[in-house]
Order: sequence, then C-alpha cells, then structure tokens
Amino acid sequence: MTLQQEIITALGVKPTIDAETEFRRSVDFLKSYLKAHPFIKSLILGISGGQDSTLAGKISQQAILEMREDSGDKEYQFIAVRLPYGAQADEQDCQDAIAFIRPDRVLTVNIKSAVLASEQALRGAGIELSDFVRGNEKARERMKAQYSIAGMCKGVVVGTDHAAEAVTGFYTKYGDGGTDINPLFRLNKRQGKQILAWLGCPEHLYKKAPTADLEDDRPALPDEAALGVTYENIDDYLEGKQLDAGSAKIIEGWYLKTEHKRRPPITVFDDFWKKQ
Repeated sequence: MTLQQEIITALGVKPTIDAETEFRRSVDFLKSYLKAHPFIKSLILGISGGQDSTLAGKISQQAILEMREDSGDKEYQFIAVRLPYGAQADEQDCQDAIAFIRPDRVLTVNIKSAVLASEQALRGAGIELSDFVRGNEKARERMKAQYSIAGMCKGVVVGTDHAAEAVTGFYTKYGDGGTDINPLFRLNKRQGKQILAWLGCPEHLYKKAPTADLEDDRPALPDEAALGVTYENIDDYLEGKQLDAGSAKIIEGWYLKTEHKRRPPITVFDDFWKKQ
C-alpha cells in the first residue's frame, strides 16, 4: 500500500460523494450520539464565517431539530458561538452564516481580553509570545470558552475538522483540534463545498479563501499560502488522483510531521514517532 492509499484509508475519503447522502450521514451520526447519551442536550459550535463552521453548524442544527421532533424533548438545542478577537474583519460573513444556519441560540464571547491577560501573565514569568504562538493562544481560548458553555448547558463541542485539514494537521492542538465530535471527518474541502451548494448556502461563504486568521502580523493569511499547496491539490490527492511529485511530497510531509495531532497523548506503547 502506498502512503497515499494509507492516508486515504485512514481519513475515510471517497473519490466522489452524493451531497444529500453525506449530509444525512452526518446528521444521523450526531443524532445517534445524542440518543446514546440522553444526558447531553446541547451541541456547541464556534461560528467563524467560513465554509467549515457553516457546514458543521447546518448539520448540527438539523440534528437538533430532528431530535426535538423525534423525542418531544424541547430541551435539545444548538448553540452557535461567535468568538471574535476584538473586531472581526469578516463579521458580515459570520452574520450571513448564522442567518443560513438559523441556530436555536447565539452567544458572543469576545476572547481578546482573555488572550491579552494570558499573554501578560506569561510575560510576567519571562515568556514573551511570538505572533505565531499568540495565534495558537487565540485558538485555545476559543475552545476553552466553548467547553465552559458546554459544561453549563449539558453539551458537547462540535468540531469542524475534515480530511483536507486533517491530512496537513492544519489546526491548533487543543485549540480548534480539541473537540468532542467531528461530523465532517471523511470529507475533503471540495466535498464540503458540494454539500453547501446542495443546501442552498450563499456562495460567498464557501467560495471565500480559507484562512485561520490567527496572526496579527499576517492577518487573513490564506491557508494555502501557509501550507505551500492548494486545496485543489490536497483534494485531488485525497481522491486518489495523481499529483506532481512536488505537491505530493508537501502533502505527505505535512501528514507525517503532524501525526501527533491526530492521536491521543503519546504513551510508552506508541512508536509512530520513531518512523518519521
């Protein structure tokens, strides 16, 4: 088995999908989890205004609507959380995503003061954060807020991780990578767009350039610029297509060096890191 085949198998990516079928699969997946854990009444998700959180939000809201209808339990709710760092440049996209999703409840937690307080506390200990590490601080603060909300609302935190993100490890460990349940896992970026188009999502929400937007010195830095490879390349790779050697090497390099992000904390029984 080639490394490409190994990666495709590990991430569960199909070469083609039917949008309606995969949407239903994700909705039913969330519903099955909720039915198996009746003490859970809420799904919590941070909404950024981009493709992934818009799709995960729509899936989550549909699952909750059906759970209320199926069970008659009105306590079930989907909570969309806005988590800006000060003022967000693409705030209108966030509001458009919320209008499309139509969540039961919307909360806004501005994380800027918490991040600055953490940075100040570290500075007092002699640790001066780089711009890149401060970006990770933002991602972890966002996740901390979501878990606090989940803890108070009988909830679980929904993630937006998908195959094109997982293969590169392009997320913050214990930040946006630290969730409870990931309904987009197995889909690549192209397939997520396909489902949103089928759902009638406003095009600007899934056609905008993806960005983590974590760095102050490089605001709205496109993911593709940071990765050194395009999502078209990544999606082609995950669908089993032949890529030029340079692009394939970049993707496989990201996969190998970020393996630790896709695993629980390393124990004495793990040896994957010796093979990298």
